[in-house]
Amino acid sequence: MTTSKAAPRLPVTDPSADKDQPLREDTRLLGRLLGDVLRDQEGEAVFGVVEQVRQTSVRFNRDGDEQARQEMADILDGLPLDTAHSVVRAFSFFLHLANIAEDQHHIRRNRDHAIAHSRPREGSLARALERLDEAEVTGDMLKDCINHMLVGPVLTAHPTEVQRKSILSLQRKVAKLLDNTDRTRLTPQEAEDNQTELEAAVLTLWQTRLLRPQRLAVIDEVKNVVSYFVDTFFSQLPILYSQLETLLKRRHPARDWNLPPFLKIGSWVGGDRDGNPFVTATILEEAVRLQSMTVLNHYMTEIHELGAELPLSLLLVKVSPELVRLAEQSPDQSPHRADEPYRRAMIGIYARLAATAWTLNHHEPVRHAVGQAEPYAQASEFLTDLNILAVSLKTHGGAKLTARRLQRLILAAQVFGFHLAPIDLRQNSVVHERTVAELLAAAGSVADYASLDEDSRIALLTAELTSPRPLYSPHLTYSEETSGELAIFHAARKIKDKYGDATIVNSIISMANGISDQLELALLLKETGLLKVGPAPSLSVNIIPLFETIEDLRQGPFIMDKLFSLPVYRAFLKSRGDEQEVMLGYSDSNKDGGFLTSGWELYKAEIGLAEVFSRHKIRLRLFHGRGGSVGRGGGPSYQAILAQPTGAVSGQIRITEQGEVIASKYGSPEVGRRNLEVLVAATLETSLVDLENKVEPDGTFHDAMGRLSDLAFHAYRKLVYETPGFNDYFRQSTPISEISDLNIGSRPASRKKSTRIEDLRAIPWVFSWSQCRLMLPGWFGFGSAVETWLAENPKGLPLLQRMHRDWPFFRTLLSNMDMVLSKSDLVIASRYATLVTDPVLAETIFSRIKEEWHLTRNHLLAISGQTAFLADNPLLARSMRTRFPYLDPLNHLQIALLRRYRAGESDARLRRGIHLTINGVAAGLRNSG
Repeated sequence: MTTSKAAPRLPVTDPSADKDQPLREDTRLLGRLLGDVLRDQEGEAVFGVVEQVRQTSVRFNRDGDEQARQEMADILDGLPLDTAHSVVRAFSFFLHLANIAEDQHHIRRNRDHAIAHSRPREGSLARALERLDEAEVTGDMLKDCINHMLVGPVLTAHPTEVQRKSILSLQRKVAKLLDNTDRTRLTPQEAEDNQTELEAAVLTLWQTRLLRPQRLAVIDEVKNVVSYFVDTFFSQLPILYSQLETLLKRRHPARDWNLPPFLKIGSWVGGDRDGNPFVTATILEEAVRLQSMTVLNHYMTEIHELGAELPLSLLLVKVSPELVRLAEQSPDQSPHRADEPYRRAMIGIYARLAATAWTLNHHEPVRHAVGQAEPYAQASEFLTDLNILAVSLKTHGGAKLTARRLQRLILAAQVFGFHLAPIDLRQNSVVHERTVAELLAAAGSVADYASLDEDSRIALLTAELTSPRPLYSPHLTYSEETSGELAIFHAARKIKDKYGDATIVNSIISMANGISDQLELALLLKETGLLKVGPAPSLSVNIIPLFETIEDLRQGPFIMDKLFSLPVYRAFLKSRGDEQEVMLGYSDSNKDGGFLTSGWELYKAEIGLAEVFSRHKIRLRLFHGRGGSVGRGGGPSYQAILAQPTGAVSGQIRITEQGEVIASKYGSPEVGRRNLEVLVAATLETSLVDLENKVEPDGTFHDAMGRLSDLAFHAYRKLVYETPGFNDYFRQSTPISEISDLNIGSRPASRKKSTRIEDLRAIPWVFSWSQCRLMLPGWFGFGSAVETWLAENPKGLPLLQRMHRDWPFFRTLLSNMDMVLSKSDLVIASRYATLVTDPVLAETIFSRIKEEWHLTRNHLLAISGQTAFLADNPLLARSMRTRFPYLDPLNHLQIALLRRYRAGESDARLRRGIHLTINGVAAGLRNSG
């Protein structure tokens, strides 16, 4: 087996160093290691095939040599299935390894920048605070913003993460070994050992299956999400808080910067019931238990380590009376530690945590407590004990001893409590409606609630919400659906009583389109004890409407205006501190109206909501339901937040983190901290600096954007919903059916048992278009919209160019579209079109898509002033050039395997091969779903 060693690198501060040289070295090293494994495990013949395909694909992508592409096709088309599997795995694993090399390079570049440059990098907290200084934001303004701030990335189980947890763990190991070669001055023996471990890790990857044999259960998804807390959030959140506090103290040393726990990671996993019948009350309870076990294990580990770090003796130091009492309460009676009050106190804290773990979760820690102790009643008691340790140290010459582990543990306790992360509840409005209708009918209130108009529903629900009379009776029998919905809310109430109020804070209504939707949820909360009515009503969770379709986004501000005008609902909000959260759906609005219209209607909805909330004196918090791909609202978070309209952030924002984006953003601790830092920095900047009002006081930009949106909406709807046979084209020219069978999530691909596009979830919709390399949801309609608008405004191009230059919203929109188009490939997409059984239909629809693609490209480049895609993003351009030679063979094999599978061949290896190609293409495109 060939040994592949990395070459020595130039120092990072050397001005002659090629900044991308280390990336190329890492990529080549990992590629050589993979080649060594392939040759050793599969034999020279298979290695030769892979290398021949690679070389011809590289030749085509580098030189545009069509003969090379034909040679590649001839090789791939004749492969036996077993060899095809090896080829797919080889190219897939290379793309996975290339991702690792790129992530490590980003870490390296950030580190190099910190060493070599005095100016902070874009998107950092330091740069954000500089911008606030430049905008003359005072310390008082900054402190007030932070005191009310909430930044909440919310992890979801949306099924676009095609990688297994085992694969992700191995990839993290490879990343760590690469990092060792970067950061550490290794002896020759250490370097050789690191190289050997790297070879072993790549070999283990090759011998580990890429695909799951069974569909994930919800609890599997809970465990996956929890792992990111263990791997990243536990260590990185406290560091980020400490970093911000240090920066603030340097700028405003006279102020007390005791930061509140404003950065809160949330989760939908275990509470998102929208279209997922597997999320039940039992699952919710188990999800909370697993989360609680995880955070208590973390606390116990940290306390154990802290005890070893603080063997301070009373013979040498003084301690506070509170610390003495804490030590005296410890079950530790060892004479060897009689003079070590800190260690004795921490042994007592550990014993209380162990008792808490047993009381809450029936969990016995691996490391048993020294003796019995009372469990903590709530996390605040644990925090009090930690503060006793910290205050005693600080007041008796040990302040420096609190700076790391103890201070970070205190911050962790403030953020994570005993619950780890708040779990949002979510259900579709039609399910709430059916549940309320059944309760009303069973109670004899109204026989046919569904037949009532909106005003009649509001009147009826308002009356019920002011009445102490319950509708639910334990003596009546209800349908399975209604019983299940009530059970979820009953479980939520018990969970809040057991683990604390912060465990379940939000209840989201999917497909909300009226005032009654929110009142229906309020009624269900009342029936289950989460809303107490009376002269001073008390609401225990936030009622959050999710506006998802184009029409619902347009109506959202009017709905909230009327809702706030209802005294009964206004009283509920008073008990929640006069704060209201609204969720905006990027995915479904895109599927409903197309990329451009979705973006514009979201923007307008935010402006309208901000105005309504300001008028009613209610604090607005927007929850952005963004996906990984641009077609589902994805793209760089920093630019997206900065592009929000005035008043839409105001210090508070929540954003979903979905699918494969979770692994790419938070799989590595350092990358995870960087992404969290970006969210906080952008929130501060957008909240305190008015970017929107600087660009266009006369409405010209908005007028032009409104017309472009109308034209794009027409073009998109005409293709997707009004073209005869388009649904057949979509289902035959993409691997949508095969994606639905892939074991990548617990939730079904469609909301209903239907093949209509309207009923298909946005996730598989976007994921399918990315696999065939059209990426249609991320751009279609823009080209023809601009073409028509310019015909109406022959001298309008300078205006569009000025919009791109001066308006963050428009510039971000086009930047995201630029990224999507750079990943598309019309030649490959045309080959997927040949899978359509009706050649006339295939030609008719694909020719329209192709024409629109060219229009979009031409107008995008003209408006942005670029000569090619990604001209202003050389890092991503280089990344895509590296990937294309490895993506193209995967797409080619996917088409060939799909053709055989759909023709009726029954070999199970065909289906497995298709699923392997889906995995590989997703890895190559990264934000594909």
